[in-house]
Amino acid sequence: MTRQEGGLDALNFFLADVRDGLGPYLAIYLLTVQKWDAASIGLVMSIGGIATIIAQTPAGNFIDVTRYKRAAIIVAAFLVTACCLVLPIAPGFLPVAVAQSLAGVASSIFAPAIAAITLGIMGPKAFTRRTGRNEAFNHAGNAVAAVLAGAGAYVMGPIAVFYLMAAMAIASIAATLAVPAKAIDHDVARGLDDGSHHGHAKPAGLSVLLENRPLLIFAGCVVLFHFANAAMLPLVGQKLALANEGLGTTLMAACVVIAQLVMIPAALIVGAKADDWGRKPLFLTGFAILALRGALYPVSDDPYWLVGVQALDGVGAGIFGALFPLVVADLTRGTGRFNVSQGAIATALGLGAALSATFAGLIVVTAGYSAAFLALAGIAGIGLLIYAAFMPETKPHSGHDAALIIGPARPR
Repeated sequence: MTRQEGGLDALNFFLADVRDGLGPYLAIYLLTVQKWDAASIGLVMSIGGIATIIAQTPAGNFIDVTRYKRAAIIVAAFLVTACCLVLPIAPGFLPVAVAQSLAGVASSIFAPAIAAITLGIMGPKAFTRRTGRNEAFNHAGNAVAAVLAGAGAYVMGPIAVFYLMAAMAIASIAATLAVPAKAIDHDVARGLDDGSHHGHAKPAGLSVLLENRPLLIFAGCVVLFHFANAAMLPLVGQKLALANEGLGTTLMAACVVIAQLVMIPAALIVGAKADDWGRKPLFLTGFAILALRGALYPVSDDPYWLVGVQALDGVGAGIFGALFPLVVADLTRGTGRFNVSQGAIATALGLGAALSATFAGLIVVTAGYSAAFLALAGIAGIGLLIYAAFMPETKPHSGHDAALIIGPARPR
């Protein structure tokens, strides 16, 4: 294994706990420690999600043009961690909303930066395999962090997750510096196949969505996937915390660990087989499992059942996480638009996730948790049908096929 690949392994492992901020632990902390209601929790999480949405496309464009990708990750990791650590000091609605918004803006750097560094180091031919490995190490990092969070919360209470995040942030900064800066080809990192295309591509914002039908379809399906998916784990966490207040964070950690452990082989399978099997059958499988998961949660309130069903998240999210950069790379190869396109699609992804929290929170308040889970399952089913009917297979059959999907790039 080369130093470059070892650096990427460490970066994905240690950044796993930082890139999503407090994630579902925020809902448990606000519910059990600060005594917020479900609707207020959903609203503040949506506010942070909206800030992330606004930042995604500019972040992708920034990663396209900057040659300081490692520095961008380091600064973003510091900001996300600082915004989360301030919450116990200022737990009011306005400070939490502001902190989550700033953390969301900073976190928008991570996904395009890691994908760009990976593409810039490995090149297009090895990108599929390496993306699966990235996701596997990311999920392994999440699993280890969740075990530590669960153990720490059992001893110290929900506040333990704040200390853990600070430690992981320091480790992620060290891992970023371990990736050799000179190993990154910044032209390849933005989606150009080689250095002969300098000046050929036009970094764009939302226009990359408007000029390409497959990207529009993919964006719509991504919205539906994350609309259905984003609220499920926080809702499970709330149910577990209400029934087992003293063990809410520990049980949530168990949910995360189980899902993340399942995601590791799922991501590796995608990385190993997506070029052979194609992207579409794998993505449809992810949608089907997401719908099934939402339908199974209402069957029982037993903690063992809820934690067990959460294991299905490992398959669906593992498939999606590994496929997302691959499909975007398929549609943008040779155009120099890879990272800004990631940002534009991530804007759609964030829109679905942000709306999901508010939507589910309102249903919980008016009709209960079971109704919320079934509504989310129905949305996943709609997404599956749209993807099956309208989304083409994007797997390239030659070095030029994927670039032809999006059309010729216009000079800047």
